[in-house]
Amino acid sequence: MSGEKSPHVAVIGSGGGAMAGALKAVERGARVTMIERGIIGGTCVNVGCVPSKIMIRTAHIARLRGESPFDDGIAATEPVILRDKLLAQQQGRVEELRYAKYESILSANSSITVLRGTAHFTSDHTLGVNLSEGGEQSLHFDRCLIATGASAAIPPIRGLQDAPYWTSTEALASDRIPPRLAVIGSSVVAVELAQAFARLGSRVTILARRSLLLQEDPEIGKMLTAAFRAEGIEVLEQTQTNSIAYANGEFLLTTNHAEIRADRLLVATGRAPNTPSLNLEAAGVTVNKAGAIVVDAAMRTSAPNIYAAGDCTDQPQFVYVAAAAGTRAAINMTGGEATLDLSAMPAVVFTDPQIATVGLSEAEAGHEGIEIESRVLTLDNVPRALANFDTRGFIKMVAEARTGRILGVQAVAPDAGELIQTAALAVRKHMTVADLADQLFPYLTMVEGLKLAAQTFSKDVGQLSCCAG
Repeated sequence: MSGEKSPHVAVIGSGGGAMAGALKAVERGARVTMIERGIIGGTCVNVGCVPSKIMIRTAHIARLRGESPFDDGIAATEPVILRDKLLAQQQGRVEELRYAKYESILSANSSITVLRGTAHFTSDHTLGVNLSEGGEQSLHFDRCLIATGASAAIPPIRGLQDAPYWTSTEALASDRIPPRLAVIGSSVVAVELAQAFARLGSRVTILARRSLLLQEDPEIGKMLTAAFRAEGIEVLEQTQTNSIAYANGEFLLTTNHAEIRADRLLVATGRAPNTPSLNLEAAGVTVNKAGAIVVDAAMRTSAPNIYAAGDCTDQPQFVYVAAAAGTRAAINMTGGEATLDLSAMPAVVFTDPQIATVGLSEAEAGHEGIEIESRVLTLDNVPRALANFDTRGFIKMVAEARTGRILGVQAVAPDAGELIQTAALAVRKHMTVADLADQLFPYLTMVEGLKLAAQTFSKDVGQLSCCAG
């Protein structure tokens, strides 16, 4: 960096984006001060991705022990759920990963100083830090990376604030499976945890203001709703919760349709950026109506020398996006030039079946004025799904009509998350449906469904032999 031999970079937060940014900044010659007000590691490893996916996997195993497509030949046994022991196993792995991927790395890096406390801007080059041990410290920086993440957004429902509701944090830390669980919301967190608790023994009711996963292709929500109802999960669409009362260990939810009673209530209506306490106005940092920091493709905010990454920004709320953004912010803070291209960003919802998407949906392509062709391949055309005796789901491929270039893929399938990266590469490399159809795919894999979906643009795949090239 011109004029700065060893620039001082302040990093607010210690999650995926913060760590990636700090490590890259040190690699490029900076010294870093990281400020963390809570637990090291942020949301993903502590109370988000890691514990939720462990719980989801636990629930999947419980489901298979109690019911599978092969019950005629393998006797099913209703599992006994010892949630306290499962929680101990879950939290043990969380602690292992937090130490290995965050705490040990920070303690071994002499170029990173960790301050425990709450940061706020006093100017565009200065932070005030209210130290956890007491007192306040003023911190001058050359560059700053804001990576404070997000927290559960709580809707303004009458009576909710007076009730002991759960967010995902409390739900994942519970050592009991409630007999009856009500879930307000239709977000990714809502559907993932709803199914997990149902498979572990709760009678679950989801209250969706409109429908499940409203932001996705409509067929995705329909397929997931059908799958949930087939498992006994009650999905109430077009349902608005008007008030909540709690008495004698029971929640009473009054809606526009009926009253719902539950032993526990999970509120999962989205996440709000952790920005209100930062005093961003003092630094000249602009936020949108939701309180998210507005950044460009280089992670620059409206204030020179201040960058932001992760869930506190207006970018998609995924830890891998946060980490990629943090890395690029660090490059730019230390004299380099890097941008983040999200045009081929894969996303996965860890329900069963999984939901995975990349690129443009039909609606999004239409909004951009692109003339498209699309095809839907149901899983009864995929040999892997047939061999599994589980044909729930589909693969939809969206292509530009004139060129055949693949614009996007939406998949609902077991292990959809494992096939979507192949689709992401196809989108990234501007492959056509003909290009993809001509590739070699191993037989009896779910990813072979992408080849078959591509072939549907020119062939009737029902008339092809197995593993047809």
